[in-house]
Amino acid sequence: MKREIILDGKRVNDTSDVYVIAEVGHNHQGDLEQCKRMFRRAKDCGADAVKLQKRDNKALFSTEKYNSIYDNPNSFGATYGEHREFLEFGRKEYLELKEYAVSLEITFFSTPFDTNSADFLEEIGLPFYKIASGDLKNIPLLKYIASFGKPIIVSTGGGTIEDVERVYNEIMPINKQLAVMQCTSAYPARPEQLNLYVIEEYRKNFPEIVIGYSGHDNGIAMPLVSYMLGARIIEKHFTLDRTLKGTDHAFSLSPTGLEHMVRDLRRARVALGKHHKEIDEGEREPLVKMGKKLVAAKSLPEGHELTEEDIAIKSPGDGLPPYELNNIIGKKLNRAVKEEEDILFELVL
Repeated sequence: MKREIILDGKRVNDTSDVYVIAEVGHNHQGDLEQCKRMFRRAKDCGADAVKLQKRDNKALFSTEKYNSIYDNPNSFGATYGEHREFLEFGRKEYLELKEYAVSLEITFFSTPFDTNSADFLEEIGLPFYKIASGDLKNIPLLKYIASFGKPIIVSTGGGTIEDVERVYNEIMPINKQLAVMQCTSAYPARPEQLNLYVIEEYRKNFPEIVIGYSGHDNGIAMPLVSYMLGARIIEKHFTLDRTLKGTDHAFSLSPTGLEHMVRDLRRARVALGKHHKEIDEGEREPLVKMGKKLVAAKSLPEGHELTEEDIAIKSPGDGLPPYELNNIIGKKLNRAVKEEEDILFELVL
């Protein structure tokens, strides 16, 4: 069976381009216009989709956590609840962002962290859902969202293969439009923490679904490695300025980084090419210029029996290639040749 997921009309499979998600998260800092700018720049960079995060904060967090003092340089409020509420967009903002994304021709979706948020996003009419690593074990939420019948992309940071198998076994009977993302929930994640070979394990264990990579690492190289291992959905955090206030900005891609990552991923698919070696048309002219041929090392008379000393190897390569040397030596010339004249089979007996 062909592994494939359809994300807002785009078919994603082993032979397609990578589907690139720019994770905006809360890097918009609660500013709707900044969020729009991020959508526009993500589109300019070639991303397929932009993603936010949606929480019903009072329902999601314990009263103690919600009211806890949140005094650090990245805080947007005196308490953790105030901080989270400052960053949260409501119905008005989501509808405006949805309309704006349509005008840009970029897909807009979100991660629900609770059932209330899932209902909110479903009412807004977003095309599919992302599940954060923190909810990998939250089977009730996963099954609830799966029941909507829309594609689900699940990050697997902090999980075991048994956790991922549980998700697969619980969700597939309900909704076969499932994708699983290798992820390491460290912020940022160091290279030695990424375990990208897990992508191959997922592809082997789950042959019916698309596998991806959600990266919290710095830089753009690891998504390309992930593609070569079989990932076909790539998610990276995105910001307009890595020095902005907030914990995610430092490991997010800037517009330049996102643009270069998308460029390299698009190039990788076509660069893989065919499974057999052959001459590309673009090589022919350069190889004539750089190549070599067999020519007479000096003027030689008719009837002369050729020796290795009679033959020179020179550019350009528009004559008999050097690998034919042994097939020329010992043959007699059927006419005289001049110095540096091409030695061809038709000149020998």
